[in-house]
Amino acid sequence: MTFRWVDINEDEAGRDYVREINDGKQIIPTIVFEDGSLLVEPSNAELAAKLNINPKAERSFYNLTVIGGGPAGLTSAIYAAREGIDILIIERSGVGGQVGVTERIDNYPGFPDGIAGGQLAAQMRAHAERFGVEILPGQSVTSVQAMGDSKLVTTETGDEYCSDAVIIATGSRYRRLNLPGEEDLIGAGIHFCATCDGPFYKGQEMLVIGGGNSGVEEGLFLTKFATKVTIVEFADRLGASQILQDKAAENPKIEIRTSTAVQEFRGQNRLDSVLIKDLKSGEIEEINPAAAFVFIGLDPNTSFLGDSVELDKVKFIKTGENFCTSIPGIYAAGDVRAGSMKQVTGAVGEGSTAAMMVRHYMERLQTTRGYRGD
Repeated sequence: MTFRWVDINEDEAGRDYVREINDGKQIIPTIVFEDGSLLVEPSNAELAAKLNINPKAERSFYNLTVIGGGPAGLTSAIYAAREGIDILIIERSGVGGQVGVTERIDNYPGFPDGIAGGQLAAQMRAHAERFGVEILPGQSVTSVQAMGDSKLVTTETGDEYCSDAVIIATGSRYRRLNLPGEEDLIGAGIHFCATCDGPFYKGQEMLVIGGGNSGVEEGLFLTKFATKVTIVEFADRLGASQILQDKAAENPKIEIRTSTAVQEFRGQNRLDSVLIKDLKSGEIEEINPAAAFVFIGLDPNTSFLGDSVELDKVKFIKTGENFCTSIPGIYAAGDVRAGSMKQVTGAVGEGSTAAMMVRHYMERLQTTRGYRGD
């Protein structure tokens, strides 16, 4: 299969073409086929269907099914595989999760100079595959059910995979503001991925909403393209780590405005202005960034679970001390779990712990089955 990759970081004509065929919106990936049809931000399953590819795992039964191929899922698979457990990872998009699209990670042990997120994700994947872990990318899980001692996982293609245990490590996604104008302008000035969309706005001013680690990290990344990056934070101080705050304070392209709330996004076919409010003075100001990047927290990827396992009030998975959900044999690890630290190192730690809990569970299961004569 042949294709031509256009890097919009380097190709101005390519950026213009993406805008033209998306009615002014700047959305990637945009995939144009020989017959003139196109897919815009397709799921891997949609792309596979377009290319007549039917992704399916090699078998229908595994000892352990891991849902999610980010740091938690990959680590749990590595640790479980070392225990001789047969594993399938099902990942709905690119293996690596949010780490895979993070420009740089500076707080992962063993990399004193930092490491690109994509590189770290690739190394984790290679590590898992070295131990024989099977990875099924481009497939969204639609349900997880307990059937006695067995667990049944169903994908969007209708394929079913049975296993003794399941680890849910589906992570989280960036939360939206749900303010006037936001929905209409997503992709036309409002974005949630600086790495993906920052290059569209070279030589212009940009706004970052959210002063946590993600907001400040992405704001620093955007200074590669922007003439100025304004970071606004609702609280009276940034929530990012001190090292990130220091980097932002030292960067002449960054302006930080705390105690500031976004009120509205304005524009017809593209973002023209943003209304912000100074929470101390009550003054409302209209600013004119070329783009706004939203990093205000995370929502869990748990919609596929329905009421199969117990969730907290914001839909993160509730677990006990051993990371087990409300269903024996189904575990959760990483950002999707209520109470997790929402950091890559935390996800790795939880993934390894969940794998050990699965091992103990399977040992008990085998003892029980042997006693029953199964």
